[in-house]
Amino acid sequence: MIEAKALVAKVFSEIADALETGVFGAPTCIGITLLGSEHGVAEIVRGAEQAARANPDLTVVLIGPRVESNLRQVHADCESAQHEVMERMLASGELAAVVTMHYNFPIGVATVGRVITPGRGREMFLTTTTGTAATDRVEAMVKNAIYGIATAKAAGIENPTLGILNVDSARTVERQLQKLVDNGYAVSFAESIRKDGGSVMRGNDLLVGAPDIMVTDTLTGNVLMKVFSAYTTGGDYESLGFGYGPGVGEGYGRIVLILSRASGAPVVAGAIKYAGDVAKGKLLEKVAAEFAAARKAGLENLFKKEIKATAKTEEAEVTAPPAKVATSEIAGIDILDLEIAVREVWRAGIFASTGMGCTGPVILTADEDYARAQEVLAKAGYIKA
Repeated sequence: MIEAKALVAKVFSEIADALETGVFGAPTCIGITLLGSEHGVAEIVRGAEQAARANPDLTVVLIGPRVESNLRQVHADCESAQHEVMERMLASGELAAVVTMHYNFPIGVATVGRVITPGRGREMFLTTTTGTAATDRVEAMVKNAIYGIATAKAAGIENPTLGILNVDSARTVERQLQKLVDNGYAVSFAESIRKDGGSVMRGNDLLVGAPDIMVTDTLTGNVLMKVFSAYTTGGDYESLGFGYGPGVGEGYGRIVLILSRASGAPVVAGAIKYAGDVAKGKLLEKVAAEFAAARKAGLENLFKKEIKATAKTEEAEVTAPPAKVATSEIAGIDILDLEIAVREVWRAGIFASTGMGCTGPVILTADEDYARAQEVLAKAGYIKA
């Protein structure tokens, strides 16, 4: 009888605590390593304590040297030792995710950053910001898109919108993603805020956060993360956002998020919250589900076909037909494909030249040849049909 009363009292106490804190069930354990920051251990601890206060559904664990803090501590006296501890705690399930600095991911794993855009204060995912999804640029950016979709869904966005930053290969990546969409893979393309619209994004779209997810190459993403995080501080202290994000890859079995060594306490706190979001949102399951859907839509054969098509186009040299006045612009062609694409138009007996429009590279034709040139380029896969 006494045991039953004690159990009832315990249950009511837990319910009261949950109502007071808004947290039901066991908290999610997130680790943070302390060594490696350019701003010192105290700055990381300050950010960890800030995250713990703001997120009562998280248990924050400090991994590193002994410090003055009420947070739980697991001691390690150097960077390699703290990484060994964090790996062990992740493998055992004691930690759901960890936030660290200077961590080497295998090829095929890259991080999805999360920033607050200055134009409208919107959150936006940058995919990717460190690591390498693939050694081929187009393949990497297509996989970056899948990584971003999985991460945004894990962070609570049910149907995230996706844009592709207007960098080299953007148009090719757009075409490849459209092939997946045509075969049944779900992508909600964002629209640029600029008058000409489209899912290939400009600098303006970065500033306002036009898409939920912005796809780019890792090096560009890394630079953008630094700018978004430190543009208010002069560059040596990252004060905004959520850090460089979790390492994502098909079959990768842990949740490790990256901070820059220049990250200040606010970004440390943001990264810990981000870790909690994707851990509770079952990031690893979301990644597996997205890749299963993408492979069902033909992801595995996508890049083989692209290579064969390019080789076939390049196998014979073609000379330009007699010149005409060319003023009609055909946009949507990647800069890396421009010279090959114009030769495809020549092959059809149509004069064309290359140029650079306000939204990127273009092929110029005479007005009377415009429609036919579009058909040729669409058939060859350089623009959308």
